[in-house]
Amino acid sequence: MKTIVIGCDNAAVGLKNILVEHMRSQGITVEDMGCDSAEDKTYYPLIAKRVCERIIESGYTKEGVLVCGTGIGMAMTANKFKGIRAAVCHDIYSAERAKLSNNGNVICMGERVIGSELAKKILDEWLRLTFADGSSTPKVQAIIDIENANLK
Repeated sequence: MKTIVIGCDNAAVGLKNILVEHMRSQGITVEDMGCDSAEDKTYYPLIAKRVCERIIESGYTKEGVLVCGTGIGMAMTANKFKGIRAAVCHDIYSAERAKLSNNGNVICMGERVIGSELAKKILDEWLRLTFADGSSTPKVQAIIDIENANLK
């Protein structure tokens, strides 16, 4: 079974808690990296950093979920970490393509953008998929090559 590392800022505590409960109800191991209340003023880049570092420490065996107001800032921050391929997904097709075409290991969503039921469906789609070698493999390798050249 997968282990998912999740984190949010204070704009998305509600959605994070719903997604944690949803994943745990499916038997998925969840590591919650915060934040835990609307009063917690920890900046979203610091939460994204916690999540990404945990994924990297696992040897990329864990995947991540990041939620903030829009998902955008979380994705921008997550993609600064070597080996992290994060995508903002507010629809099922994007979640599918993030995993199958880009071997995404972090999904980002915005509580101010989508409702919790849609977020659960998007997450379910992303979780059920596995990247397979195929026509996208050289494209993902190109991403890795660019990353290796630019993130030292």
